[in-house]
Amino acid sequence: MRVRLGSIVEALGGELLGDAERAIEGIAPLDAATPAHLSFLSNPKYQQQLLASQAACVIVGPAAREAAQARGDCIVAADPYLYFARVTQWWKRQLGQDQGPAVHPSAVVDPGAVVHPHARIGPLCVVERGASIGAGTVLKARVNVGENCVIGERCILHPGVVIGADGFGFAPQQGEWVKIEQLGAVRIGNDVEIGANTCIDRGALADTIIEDGVKLDNLIQIAHNVRIGKHTAMAGCVGVAGSASIGAYCTVGGGAGIVGHLTIADHVHISSFSLVTRSILKPGHYTGVFPIDDNASWEKNAATLKQLHTLRERIKALEKKT
Repeated sequence: MRVRLGSIVEALGGELLGDAERAIEGIAPLDAATPAHLSFLSNPKYQQQLLASQAACVIVGPAAREAAQARGDCIVAADPYLYFARVTQWWKRQLGQDQGPAVHPSAVVDPGAVVHPHARIGPLCVVERGASIGAGTVLKARVNVGENCVIGERCILHPGVVIGADGFGFAPQQGEWVKIEQLGAVRIGNDVEIGANTCIDRGALADTIIEDGVKLDNLIQIAHNVRIGKHTAMAGCVGVAGSASIGAYCTVGGGAGIVGHLTIADHVHISSFSLVTRSILKPGHYTGVFPIDDNASWEKNAATLKQLHTLRERIKALEKKT
């Protein structure tokens, strides 16, 4: 596909410094762009890549205006990364690919499910009885939506997503386990995106709830009766245990774990591979990672940590003597 540089600015705004008639054939990173590509700079540490880039045009912020203009054509935008995101959406629309039938012939949709006419159900999907799929929502290949689960409008569920499998609930009986039937469902709001092979379990009695605008990466496990507030984002391999309540506008780094029955406030940011074992009631950035080190040093530090309580008691005893 070839488009005029001016067409992008006409559609999305921004200030074009350069040739509006220049042909653009794709979008690429600064270090891989050719004279037919549009690129972007959002992080100042890549300034040297900007100067060396062969891109036909670069999207930059106001601070990089002069450097970008000295290099060649540029589009100046208040938030270049956001502008880049809008460009990718605009570019995909221009491709105008045939999306095929609204419901793929290989999909299985129960007659008791409600699928909006403007939703799209991909190959080998299963939509069970009583489920509801909203307008503009796309289920890609092999997505399974369990009975009575609700998915809002304009959601994207990537291949292998499972919504509404049974939550992990069992009662102990003399060393064995008795299943607790999971009688709730899953309710997902609007504009939610869920990555490949992520699982969201149905509630035991009440529903598991994912609010509007939530973004979940691949291979995430959301247990039964969890609540995730609007516009919270989680990176790959996060695990959230049952009945945890996570606020709005939070971020959770890849591989982090959240213990069940905790409350996390709005605007909390959790670092990758942290383990959250207590409620967090104040906004902020939290980390619970023991720093990586060579194994011998790590073992010494771990052994020292085990002695901290004893050392603390000895220090308190000494303080009392003085």
